[in-house]
Amino acid sequence: MDEASSVARVKNTSTVRVSGALADRDGERLVEEVSGIISEGKKDVSVDLSGVEHIDSRGGAWLALASLAAQKEGGRVSLEGARGEVAEFIEMIRPVFEERARPAPPRKGVFETIGGKALDAWGELTDACGLIVDAIYWSFIAPVRGRGLRWKAVTDEVNEMGYQAIGIVCLINFLLGLVIAMLSATQLRRFGVEIYVASLVVIGFARELAVVMTGIVVSARTGAAITAELATMTVSEEIDALKGMGLNVAKFLVAPKFLAILVVMPILTILGFIMGVVGGFVLGVVFLDFTFELWWEHTIWAVTVGDVTQGLVKSFVFAMIIVIVGCHNGLRVVGGARGVGLATTRAVVMDIFFIIVADMVFATIFYFIT
Repeated sequence: MDEASSVARVKNTSTVRVSGALADRDGERLVEEVSGIISEGKKDVSVDLSGVEHIDSRGGAWLALASLAAQKEGGRVSLEGARGEVAEFIEMIRPVFEERARPAPPRKGVFETIGGKALDAWGELTDACGLIVDAIYWSFIAPVRGRGLRWKAVTDEVNEMGYQAIGIVCLINFLLGLVIAMLSATQLRRFGVEIYVASLVVIGFARELAVVMTGIVVSARTGAAITAELATMTVSEEIDALKGMGLNVAKFLVAPKFLAILVVMPILTILGFIMGVVGGFVLGVVFLDFTFELWWEHTIWAVTVGDVTQGLVKSFVFAMIIVIVGCHNGLRVVGGARGVGLATTRAVVMDIFFIIVADMVFATIFYFIT
């Protein structure tokens, strides 16, 4: 660089004079001088290049940075006095200094927006259907054909999804049984038939409350964990690494979770049903002063095998919903840590929504059948 190079503002003007060549320190000085003039309220800054004998791409970059600094504050930089090769070089890079109006993004019409949403939903639906087919194949068909299954992973998932969740599932259903019994007793007391609280609790938990509440607890616990695990593996490119090693993602990751939750969900539902009935029993025997024999008689009299079967059938469907939604959202995540959080939240919301919708469908079917 030219040792005699310098950048200085002409006193009491909006002109910055450059001489020699633009070195790193001089380039920074140029940007500072231009920003200082703009901050004083002057929108037009003139850069005098009459003292510059030579300029290269690095000097042009400093001039561009000075121009961009002015444009960010609504100002403008004009280059003056350039001669010879310097003028030719400035002409080559002049488009950088010309402020261009950014074209407004095209506005989407109503039908275009609806069509885009429909295509996105269709794409997501086809991905989910493909995941369901893969999960069923690698869980039930492939092992029969001798293509193997990660049984150790299945037992680990059973422990995590089932055994570790027993406490919270039992506690939630027990407390819900107490609440339902209290609310029912308050209403039935008016007619002097408080003993029918036992029938109401056992039927409610056998058909609806145990499986729905267990499904919501499992979706918030296990469904979120599945999504977070697979989403983290996706953003950290572990899924791509597995594919690169020739491993099938559905066989390696999805099938063990699919089998495990199909095993543990009905068991957790039965435990939730028992604890819900126990919650109602505690209220009836301890607070309503009914005898154990009388309460037990009305409980057994009210419930049927069909009532329990309804809850168990729903538990299998809810289990498939939880694992498919969790894996689907985990494998489709985009972005980093924020993407993982959004995918996890989305999975839990979708789990609860589809559980309620499926329960409504079952309730409609059983209403007309029974």
